[in-house]
Amino acid sequence: MIKQTLRWIFLMILMLQGLSACQVKPKHGHAPPHAVADKKNQPHEAEEATEEEEEEMKAAGFVIDLRNLPTLDDIVSELATDRVVYVGEAHTTYGHHLSQLEIIRRLHEMDSNIAIGMEFFQQPFQQYLDDYIAGSLDEKEMLRKTEYYIRWAYDYRHYKPILDYAREHGIPLIALNLPKEITRKVGAEGMDALTEEERAQIPDDIDESDSRYKKRIKSVFYQHPHGEGRTFENFMQVQLLWDEGMAERAAEYLLQHPKRRLVILAGIGHLVEGTGIPQRLSRRVPVKSSIVLPADSVEVRPGVSDFLLYPEDAKLPPAGRMGILLAEGGKAVVRGVLPGSSADQAGLKKEDVILSLNGVSTEMLVDFRIFLMDKKPGDWLDVVVRRKGFFFGENEIVLELELGE
Repeated sequence: MIKQTLRWIFLMILMLQGLSACQVKPKHGHAPPHAVADKKNQPHEAEEATEEEEEEMKAAGFVIDLRNLPTLDDIVSELATDRVVYVGEAHTTYGHHLSQLEIIRRLHEMDSNIAIGMEFFQQPFQQYLDDYIAGSLDEKEMLRKTEYYIRWAYDYRHYKPILDYAREHGIPLIALNLPKEITRKVGAEGMDALTEEERAQIPDDIDESDSRYKKRIKSVFYQHPHGEGRTFENFMQVQLLWDEGMAERAAEYLLQHPKRRLVILAGIGHLVEGTGIPQRLSRRVPVKSSIVLPADSVEVRPGVSDFLLYPEDAKLPPAGRMGILLAEGGKAVVRGVLPGSSADQAGLKKEDVILSLNGVSTEMLVDFRIFLMDKKPGDWLDVVVRRKGFFFGENEIVLELELGE
């Protein structure tokens, strides 16, 4: 857990030759700092600083020592002594996911008896992750069965290298998140709106006592506009459900598999300061753990994490794009066409239903997204759409389209 009594942070720079996942690149002409919290001789449980101590810390600052910088190997050797390692991410930052993969790879090489817990898959779909790792389900079918593009929707290419590595080495993947239907309902109507069946899927033990957690969640809530009916109370309940739900599932896995370590991948907000998933998991199963966060996305200060590192400034290759907006729901219905886009030039229209691409059925939205997953700018597609007739009926139209960036 986070050591709130820290008064200093040692900075490190990762010098990784030939390791693309965590390669360091200078920012503004200087090598970026990789902060690592000194965890030695610190109490395991977090301690609240008094207001007087906080004022002293603000006045005195904290010391950064650049003279003796540890390497990633030094950090991983310490992480290898933990039962749980949390590695945070901004979901759309590719470099964060490459750093997660590099930590997983190094820990696996030191001890193959690990599993990977993931925020971006939901608990009811665990069987399909098991089948994928066992080799009885291919990647596209796994994405279809887990409803990835409906329930998470972020570009799967961010996570693909991690899942590829897990499948290659037989590393269990653990779906941590609660069903989207439950958290969405609570966000709109509150916890009291849940049915008995829905309540059976959420943790019985939900701790609302942490004032620091509530303060942090409140600051997030008021930074964004909210529609009618969206209250802070409902927002807070959803955050608690996410964190308690993922913590409970991870704790269950640890109890069921006492010899396995667990690497948990989750958004920064679920891990920062240890008040989200980490302290809620430790409440259920006291374990030695560490938190690693990307230093390019958090405030570098004592208590924010156990380790901070700067990831590689990596970008995904450009994806092939049609230039359309799709309606939410089951079918691939065009909600809008971007002017001048590939779709516009090819003749796609609003309300068209995309039936197939290159002869592959894509009428369902998930199949459309899976088909385009590995397509690149410049790829040509034969597009079959169903379009409403001018007066009545529907017509099937075949179009040719070159994907753009």
